Amino acid sequence: MDTAGKQGASVREQVGETEWQVRKDLAALYRLVALFGWDDLIFTHITAKVPGTEHFLINPYGMMFDEITASSLVKIDLHGNKVMASEYDINPAGFTIHSCIHAARKDAMCVLHTHSINGVAVSAQKAGLLPLSQFAFIVLRSLSYHDYEGLALNPDEQPRLVRDLGANNYLILRNHGLLTVGQSMAEAFQAMHRLEAACMVQVRAQAGGELTHIPADILARAAVESPADRARKAQLAWPGLLRRLDRRNPGYAE
Repeated sequence: MDTAGKQGASVREQVGETEWQVRKDLAALYRLVALFGWDDLIFTHITAKVPGTEHFLINPYGMMFDEITASSLVKIDLHGNKVMASEYDINPAGFTIHSCIHAARKDAMCVLHTHSINGVAVSAQKAGLLPLSQFAFIVLRSLSYHDYEGLALNPDEQPRLVRDLGANNYLILRNHGLLTVGQSMAEAFQAMHRLEAACMVQVRAQAGGELTHIPADILARAAVESPADRARKAQLAWPGLLRRLDRRNPGYAE
């Protein structure tokens, strides 16, 4: 694969319309994660598949989430090799976690991983996410857990990550953080918004009085959202999120 690109050509000139749209949406997602306060300096990662390929886009290691642009994203293959020239390296842990999920889950167009304070707090609790809120009510039917194995640098961990996520869309990495998958950046964001909100409610509620759990018979009625329903809800919210981003931190589409 030629990683040099066209001499002097911009990233926009080297990719088609489909990939450019994915790049814009992924750059927006990075900035939204920063806007909502879920980022951890430069140390977490969000990836998106390039449709029709086995390549995916990841953040340039060293850039803050609120300054990432469509052009700055790094395109790599499932082995971690760059397939387009970039001055930046990638986070090895990002490759370890995300590459195996993209390879195993063809529906995982976007994989979003955070180290948010609320998420890590709940990930450290033995009982995990409790049925305390409507956010949790929605999440729990599609939630998995993965035990901590140290920094995610060992490829031997990948089969266990894939096994533990299974067909679910939410994953709590114990003692580590949160992960969501979606068929679009909009879906991955919506899923993380719910999971993060469920964790925030839990941490705040535990600081108060006696907790009221959602009854088991009510939980049993919860249904996993269909792909069509997830997509519809996510696409309703996404344009408004982009408008908010355009007001507060424009420039992601460059």
